[in-house]
Amino acid sequence: MTRSDIRSNRPAIEIADILRRHGDAYRRVHAGHLGRVERRVMSAIVACRTEALGGHMEACDDCGTTRVAYNSCRNRHCPKCQGRARAAWLAARQADLLPVPYFHVVFTLPAPIAAIAFQNKAVVYAILFKAAAEAMTTLAANPRRLGGAIGGVAVLHTWGQTLMHHPHVHCVVPGGGLSPDGARWTACRPNFFLAVKPLSRLFRTLFLKRLSAAFNSGALRFFGDLGALAEPAAFAAHLDAMRRINWVVYAKRPFGGPAQVLAYLGRYTHRVAIANSRLVALDDDHVAFSWKDYRQNSATKIMNLKPDEFIRRFLLHTLPDGFHRIRHFGFMANRHRAAKLALCRELLDHERTAPNDGQPSPVDSEAQTWAEVPACPDCGGVMRIIERFRHSFRRPSPRTSPFRCDTS
Repeated sequence: MTRSDIRSNRPAIEIADILRRHGDAYRRVHAGHLGRVERRVMSAIVACRTEALGGHMEACDDCGTTRVAYNSCRNRHCPKCQGRARAAWLAARQADLLPVPYFHVVFTLPAPIAAIAFQNKAVVYAILFKAAAEAMTTLAANPRRLGGAIGGVAVLHTWGQTLMHHPHVHCVVPGGGLSPDGARWTACRPNFFLAVKPLSRLFRTLFLKRLSAAFNSGALRFFGDLGALAEPAAFAAHLDAMRRINWVVYAKRPFGGPAQVLAYLGRYTHRVAIANSRLVALDDDHVAFSWKDYRQNSATKIMNLKPDEFIRRFLLHTLPDGFHRIRHFGFMANRHRAAKLALCRELLDHERTAPNDGQPSPVDSEAQTWAEVPACPDCGGVMRIIERFRHSFRRPSPRTSPFRCDTS
């Protein structure tokens, strides 16, 4: 990879550029409503991979070229800080894959419930995870359905293509489960996991039951347009209306194999609301970005927003401190995952039937290599750290290649 290749791979516009140019004005206008988490996210993204966070000097083992690498902010909302976390997470997930088809199921909250979720993120997003997992495990355990104990991984997304608030969870689930006595693997039918209509109704029932319990325990707060829901009668009427509408549960076609599962997870697990690559233009009055209109066969369109509105939409998707947006359930739950997966493999006769000699397909090696061992932009050799600095550093000599950013 040449030096010009490195430059061409960098997005022309970044979220950080928008925040540097318009962030101060946004803070002034929204000073009374901007929370601590949002302020910290804005500051972290602006400082990411700049002199403000310090960094280190690297030198090539082969040609001696040196360059400066600035430190990453490592904030999970930053578009530039997900590569290393993604590679590490995927490497850990390789051992979890089973030699069976995998299914993708999406659970979405209706807009009136999504509004409650936005004002009570930690509580309602947690209910969304629990209701989706419970709906699938309960229906799958029914002998008339699958008749087995299933497991899976769920990932929370809170955005749509236009950055509006659209909370939903993506679940990736092996196509089968353990029999009630744990003595055999119960496979689902080919290309079919669970019926969507009963799954949707059960999800709605379980979610609203948990939401009602949260209200009764005083765990929910309402303000602004939702202030009236603080009254028990109004809240009960709101939930009754939600019981009369259909809730969207979408089951996609199964993956082709473990390699496709990993590729999918790599795209979804560490995604933020919008990637820098989707940004098209930035000036004093507008931010333009590309988006896919799924109602028109995924046609790519350009949306122009005022900077204030773009920042507002981006910050809609900040998560509370300590909130886990990737969770495992069923036989893949953390407390017993290793033992349960070992049992599943034994029952599936993993060593004899799995592709690739029984080993899951590897994680994208290029992503791992770039995250762990950066290459020299001149000759492709290995760059080694020769000096670290905090908030200031001596300017590199003319031999030094242009500044780069830490890829973590």
